[in-house]
Amino acid sequence: MENVYQELADYPALRGVTIRFRWPDLEPTKGSYDFSSISNHLKALAARKKRLIILIELRSSVQYGPPELVPEYLKAAAYEGGIFPFSGSRSTAIKGYNIKLWNAQVHERFAALVRKLGERFNSHPYFEGIGLTETSIGKPITPLTGAQFNGYYKNIISINQQMRMHFPNTMVFQFMNYPRDKIPSFVNNMKKTGIALGCPDIFLEETGLFYDATKTPPEGIYSYYPGLSGVIPLTVQIEESNYENTRYDNKGYQPTLSELLTFAKQNLKINYLFWTRSPDYFPGVLELMSMKNQRSNTSGGLNTACPSSYFSCVN
Repeated sequence: MENVYQELADYPALRGVTIRFRWPDLEPTKGSYDFSSISNHLKALAARKKRLIILIELRSSVQYGPPELVPEYLKAAAYEGGIFPFSGSRSTAIKGYNIKLWNAQVHERFAALVRKLGERFNSHPYFEGIGLTETSIGKPITPLTGAQFNGYYKNIISINQQMRMHFPNTMVFQFMNYPRDKIPSFVNNMKKTGIALGCPDIFLEETGLFYDATKTPPEGIYSYYPGLSGVIPLTVQIEESNYENTRYDNKGYQPTLSELLTFAKQNLKINYLFWTRSPDYFPGVLELMSMKNQRSNTSGGLNTACPSSYFSCVN
């Protein structure tokens, strides 16, 4: 973190830090919450007048260790074990896990976590945002029923609403990519409540993210951004795989950092940009942040206009 703090000091275009948390990090046992890690990060960042955004994981990857997505108590029968495994589109091997949010009791406990977080952090001036990871669930190893599938997405929207309710003065966001036919219901809720639209990737040639509904419905997530500019906050994340290729299947080319930034600013018209701190690429990001266009104003060149459906703009 000392390296991070030095980067924040040296590159003013970097306004803060996004840190991922899993549910057990925050609720080790039922009804017993531990927000000390968030508080410690927030204290250190506030002292430097930098901001904290937290991202709560709805899914995990086996690449990054055990599937500790939910507290141990959620592995009981009443919660249907809490998690379910998924594979990739071209393999039957387990790729990761998702939370069984269709289960009413799982949803209830997650909503309780959001409420407690809001009570603790909504009023803090350097607690900038809270969001959830991507909506894609991969290919479940055991196929979901229609009720489970629809219930999963209905309850994520419900959690979005809970976050908005308990964080009325905070930027609340949802990373979205797939399934495309579920995006409209999320976006409609976002426009009503001022929740921010996000996407976990910038893939410059990924067909599924660019679908035009006039040609191949339903629309891809990128198609929603321009029309929502100035309406709700807009966010996007640049992952390590985005630094490496313009396509998920690696059949594209390696984009420049300037290409990624230009797409985010000009095509997506974003208010928040999250650069993943990948060792092979982040030195180049810092170099980019030192250039005039990113130093010319306090937003690093991003869109600063107050969205019309956002309730807590501060000049």
